[in-house]
Amino acid sequence: WYWQKEKREPYVKFMDANYPPGFSYEDFGPLFTAEFFDPNQWADILKASGAKYVVLTSKHHEGFTLWGSKYSWNWNAVDVGPKRDLVAELATSVRNRTDLHFGLYHSLFEWFNPLFLEDATNAFNTSKFPTSKSLPELYEIVTKYQPEIIWSDGDGNAPDTYWNSTGFLAWLYNDSPVQDTVVTNDRWGAGSICAHGGFYTCSDRYNPGRLLPHKWENCMTIDRGSWGYRRDARLRDYLPIEDLVKQLVETVSCGGNLLMNIGPTHDGRIAVVFEERLRQVGSWLEVNGEAIYGTKPWRAQNDTVTPGVWYTFTPKDGKVNAIFLNWPVSGILELGEPQAKPGETQVKLAGYRELLKWVALGEKGMVIALPQLTPQQMPCQWGWTLQLTDVH
Repeated sequence: WYWQKEKREPYVKFMDANYPPGFSYEDFGPLFTAEFFDPNQWADILKASGAKYVVLTSKHHEGFTLWGSKYSWNWNAVDVGPKRDLVAELATSVRNRTDLHFGLYHSLFEWFNPLFLEDATNAFNTSKFPTSKSLPELYEIVTKYQPEIIWSDGDGNAPDTYWNSTGFLAWLYNDSPVQDTVVTNDRWGAGSICAHGGFYTCSDRYNPGRLLPHKWENCMTIDRGSWGYRRDARLRDYLPIEDLVKQLVETVSCGGNLLMNIGPTHDGRIAVVFEERLRQVGSWLEVNGEAIYGTKPWRAQNDTVTPGVWYTFTPKDGKVNAIFLNWPVSGILELGEPQAKPGETQVKLAGYRELLKWVALGEKGMVIALPQLTPQQMPCQWGWTLQLTDVH
């Protein structure tokens, strides 16, 4: 897009300097080799991350499908490049080795598809592209791979009527093989984002910092600057684990899910920096998962007295979880929101055995004495959970 459509100078120069004259985007097809792609290894990393679902980009805006689509002749991973059905391989490994729900991202439009460009020229009064390409592909991936999430994207500024989104969704929820399990997002045509859908995405890297009345998802990237793999990325471009824990905690406390994006390489690897971040999140969730999984938003999302404290509620056992991102130097944490009951309320630090001492501050608020721990004794290194039982 930057190179061929917007003709941005750095991209045009890079292509001129590093590729033969006349090299086209299509010439990248055979260079996408995936020789190191090991779906079992991917599944194991995903499981270790503590994730509960995974969404693979089955087709992005340039139209190349990661499965052998009969509607994308000679521009798919079975005919060109890897010569493998990457969607099928990952779906099989995820289902055999993990309990993750398997989902698929699919771009409705394609930047340079002549049929889409023709429809756009006709102000979308013709629908050659959706009827011959986009919709058949959607039916194909649902029937073939039975994903439990359909993550639609890229409406190309065309209305949902052009895409026949309601027609497809009616089939998906009433007659498809995944009618009882599937969930969908909100990107089904111009104007539908953040207004219609099973869960809202609203925008990329969406983190409102407040409770929303509808289920939503914060879809963001570990690489601050890209959704794909960048060979020239610097270490500072990758979010550190502290920032990822902060994103997760803020998102869940406001009723959202976190979809954390990584970009694999052309030869099929999850880069080591991405694997490390995913495993770090997993190790954090091993200790603090009770404050994340199966929780609901509490009456307060963050604390009114101490910054960097976010709340979740576990309906199963009535616990209020206060997740604090900074360990106070004093060893004393003041919370402004919980209403404690003297003699009844108990405070526990996730990953630490003994109950903590606390005192109430009038009708609302409490002061908690944290245990004195060496770095080795800490239950985790970034972000800690206080589990409060029997609070108003």
